[in-house]
Amino acid sequence: MQSRVLVDALANVARGLAMGAADVVPGVSGGTVALLLGIYDRLVGQVAHLSAAAAQALRGRIRVALGMARQAEWLFLASLAAGIAIAVLALVELVRLGIDEQPVGLSAAFFGLVAMTVVTTRHQVSHWRAGLVVVFVAVAVGVFVLLGVRAGSVTDPAAGTIIAAGALAICAMILPGISGAFVLLLLGLYDPITEAVAERELGTVALFALGAALGLGLFSRLLQYVLERWRDAVIVVLMGLMAGSLRVLWPWPVGDANAEGFGNAALGAPPASDLLSAIVVATVAAAVAAGLHRFGARQRPA
Repeated sequence: MQSRVLVDALANVARGLAMGAADVVPGVSGGTVALLLGIYDRLVGQVAHLSAAAAQALRGRIRVALGMARQAEWLFLASLAAGIAIAVLALVELVRLGIDEQPVGLSAAFFGLVAMTVVTTRHQVSHWRAGLVVVFVAVAVGVFVLLGVRAGSVTDPAAGTIIAAGALAICAMILPGISGAFVLLLLGLYDPITEAVAERELGTVALFALGAALGLGLFSRLLQYVLERWRDAVIVVLMGLMAGSLRVLWPWPVGDANAEGFGNAALGAPPASDLLSAIVVATVAAAVAAGLHRFGARQRPA
């Protein structure tokens, strides 16, 4: 029994590592990875449960809150959070370097991963209807158009701005298809926030974490509510979000092999020199995503 618990904890740390790595990249959501690995509903449910416990504590119902807290899957949440934290701290500088030096390869890899996730997620819809197809297309096109807008970078953001950014980014991170990192790009805060994490600026990181905790606590309960009542429609909307987000993962935003592959949504034609390598990388990433989907399907309870 103890060995099984240890194996599960290590597996969840590995899942957290994958989610954290995705969250660092503009255009990729940790929620996408959670959906791919089959733990999305469980994660949203546990976070919503703790949010409800916190709400009880704020109302002065301490005993009720403690009882609810004891029912949470703390080992699952702690091991997942540990993996996410390790990945973010270890990879944030590496991803910043990759965006600068290998934007085409990095974009192609995540393009293949997200595209395959859209394909595999369709099986989670119990019954496809014409209305759901229309919703998928409308959301995908809408997100594709909206992601063409980008703000400039903000220097020396105020404390309130950092807290608000944390709340918005965590809401995006938990949704498959919406990248929290890209939300930071749109707000002009990707560089200052990732630099703060890389340089271990604890004040900025703490403010961002506070905003993330507030946003996660409020948003997770809403998401759990709509998942329980309109699951097919929610999954279709999430698929549309993922499909639309492929715009910011297109490896050649301005048709220049040396251009940054993230954050620039001005789509360009691929240069012949690196087209083949990008296709190979995207194909390998898609195959990995398909394998992860099969692994995640085996982890879901019957």
